[in-house]
Amino acid sequence: MTTAVALPTPTRRRRPRRPEQLLGQNSEMRAEGVWNWTLPALATRLPDGRTVNTCPAAGVCGLACYARSGAYTFPNVVARHQQNLMYVLDDLTGWQRQMAAELAHPRHAGGWVRIHDAGDFFSDHYLSAWLRLMAFRPAVSFYCYTKELTRFRRLVEPAPPRNFRWVISRGGKEDHLIRPGDRVADVFPDDAAIRAAGYHSQDASDLLAVLGPAPVGIPANNIPHFKKRMAGRSFGEWQAEQDARRAARRHPR
Repeated sequence: MTTAVALPTPTRRRRPRRPEQLLGQNSEMRAEGVWNWTLPALATRLPDGRTVNTCPAAGVCGLACYARSGAYTFPNVVARHQQNLMYVLDDLTGWQRQMAAELAHPRHAGGWVRIHDAGDFFSDHYLSAWLRLMAFRPAVSFYCYTKELTRFRRLVEPAPPRNFRWVISRGGKEDHLIRPGDRVADVFPDDAAIRAAGYHSQDASDLLAVLGPAPVGIPANNIPHFKKRMAGRSFGEWQAEQDARRAARRHPR
């Protein structure tokens, strides 16, 4: 007689909990009437064990990233940013549908959304989803800082949405791809350094990054250990030094 073996009951994977509202406003953005969407800065290990690089083109900026300090490290903030990322990774279509519905609210008509208070366009699929949203919601204007030059050259620049503006922020691995005519931002130790370099500060309003005169200067946050690492340099200068050292190692005289 053969004894029947009971098979284990398959476990049903629980649908991840989705945020009720996707866009938020920190104190700075609220004062300007701008809404923002955010992800974990640079990289994160998700609760399920996945490690995700959200800023593939980050360079020296990762060594002095304001979004990896202060309130950004609070457990509830980290959890929310990871929740946003998991939504995008696991259900991009559902996320896009919910974002489109949220952007249809009258409060966003004629307003601005900053994409990424932290994080960047880490994949083609993710950037393409945002481009579809921009086409679907022409009454809303969008802007961002990005270091993903190669991705933007391929996916955005051939046919940029009319309601999308972006600025390339120095301090990334693709700084060498910046061309004359690109709208560029750089982080400086202080306002005096911004003026000395011939840049224009966006400190009065974040929207100046895409609406004000260029090139754009951003004063560094007053975080002592980050300023020490900058050593009086801008992110662009710091990145250029690092790139030169790497080139010298690859091609010694």
